[in-house]
Amino acid sequence: MENIRKSVFKIVTASGTGSGFIASGHNHIITNYHVVKGEKIVAVEDYKKDRFVANVVMVNPEVDLAFLCIDGFENTQNDITIQQEIVITNTQKIFINGYPFGLPYTITEGIVSSTSQPMGSRNYIQTDAAVNPGNSGGPMLNEAGVVVGVTTSKFNNADNVGFGIKHSDLIKELNDFAKIERTSFSVKCSSCDFYIEEEAEFCSNCGNNMDISIWEEFEKSHFAQFVESAITDLGLNPILGRAGRDFWEFHQGSALIRIFVFKRDYLISTSPMNSLPKQNIEELLTHLLEKNMEPYYLGIHKNQIYLSYRIHLSDIFTDHADTIKNNIKNLALKADDLDNYFADNFGCEMSIESKEDF
Repeated sequence: MENIRKSVFKIVTASGTGSGFIASGHNHIITNYHVVKGEKIVAVEDYKKDRFVANVVMVNPEVDLAFLCIDGFENTQNDITIQQEIVITNTQKIFINGYPFGLPYTITEGIVSSTSQPMGSRNYIQTDAAVNPGNSGGPMLNEAGVVVGVTTSKFNNADNVGFGIKHSDLIKELNDFAKIERTSFSVKCSSCDFYIEEEAEFCSNCGNNMDISIWEEFEKSHFAQFVESAITDLGLNPILGRAGRDFWEFHQGSALIRIFVFKRDYLISTSPMNSLPKQNIEELLTHLLEKNMEPYYLGIHKNQIYLSYRIHLSDIFTDHADTIKNNIKNLALKADDLDNYFADNFGCEMSIESKEDF
């Protein structure tokens, strides 16, 4: 199962995170519709913490599936396979793969509790494996790495009750989409399986009612537009920096940068750079106290060195807005320099959040 992680991705949107995966013979990333709802372009993060812009090219809200496409991406992984003839039985062992709560890649083990559990108008795989927010869209696999289902949900306030979209439903979606291979956003009609690109109240093929909200994208706040303008000035597509609503997290070089709202009043930009060294701590602390980093400040929390910047949200509506935006950009650049400086001059290990070299 070790190489499976190369085929499983974290899906990052302005609303939060989920999981997705690629299967042998397919170039599209498979995930849940509810993971990408309200988005037509999302960020996809691989096991190396590299991020890519992905276009949402197909959604089927009825089945809760979506396909994503990364320009120029070609799948060379063969660790996850999809087999029509696979036999799924109650109590067989399965593995949930994904990014629960946005954490790094995680595998949880369980059994199939029901091969066909009816919920609403569809039947689902039920499992006792741990399923948590962020697992949605990831693969349910057997021990051979064959897809049993696509993780989709769990009951709130209930332990050991998770559900997955049946592999046969996934196969139908893959086969249907392979006939058209759209590269722009399309919605599949739940009645006639026709793909619709333009917003419409009715399917142009069969006349079935369509929910026009499926085409709607989440509107960014003024604050979000301001922050993403600063991120753009770093040369980074802001989509790649999103980690939730009004929250951003990305790497500038090796340094992790977080930008978020604190107590609804303050904009915080911060970077956890290095751990305190085992020796020469006094020399380092003297340096931290004496070093003037205005408008930033150096601090220590739980043996970790941070570079931070804080302003009141109302300040972004003043004449200082351009200066603030420039300060946000420069914090990222300075953090990328300082983490190396502390490592080279004081023997400080890089933060666990730092981006590794692969």
